[in-house]
Amino acid sequence: MDIRIKALSVHLLTATGAVLSMFAMLAAVEGKWSLMFLWLVVALIVDGIDGPLARRYDTPHNFPIYDGVLMDLIVDYLTYVFIPAYALFKSGMLSGWTGWLAIIAICYGSVIYFADTRMKTKDKSFSGFPACWNMVVLVLFAISPAPWVILLAVILLTVSMFLRLKFVHPTRTKRWRSVTLPMSLAWVIFAGWAAWMNFAEGSLAHWGLVITSLYLSFAGIAQQIIPPKAGH
Repeated sequence: MDIRIKALSVHLLTATGAVLSMFAMLAAVEGKWSLMFLWLVVALIVDGIDGPLARRYDTPHNFPIYDGVLMDLIVDYLTYVFIPAYALFKSGMLSGWTGWLAIIAICYGSVIYFADTRMKTKDKSFSGFPACWNMVVLVLFAISPAPWVILLAVILLTVSMFLRLKFVHPTRTKRWRSVTLPMSLAWVIFAGWAAWMNFAEGSLAHWGLVITSLYLSFAGIAQQIIPPKAGH
């Protein structure tokens, strides 16, 4: 197959995220939160696949008519930020002014972060919390913490987007990749499992989500504290 066709196919794969985001939004409007998260998990899988494929087939060079980075950012804002923020607000997990504060912080802070040219570090990690609100809100649905815990988490994560804190990329951060990649895959499996089970209490998926989320949240910060071994 011609390399240009392969590059175009990657762009078209990325674009499916827009359709998946619409499916998720329709489920959210009807209050079908589990179905919404299942669509968002599928979108997350697509997002995890299209990046490596885009680099493999060098889409900017082999099919430059479409801007894959821009397309990816549009889809990511819908699936990572906008729809999860809507779900957090409409689900009733935060009521009154707390809900309004949360969605303003999430939507406003994330669009600024997405436009920040410093969002990637030299080792391909993220500088600051990478606005993965889809993952955060899914975990919140699973564990159902107190409203003040949810609001505190939203505020701290929003602030952390603009701090020089490192967050690992699931595939591109080389250091500890042998742990990070399996943890990321496990998170996706646990997330799909939890949503499929309608976030039933006591599910093993909940513990899996908590453990994998803690690793993905703090592995980068740990790398900033722990110096790499000589020669690495």
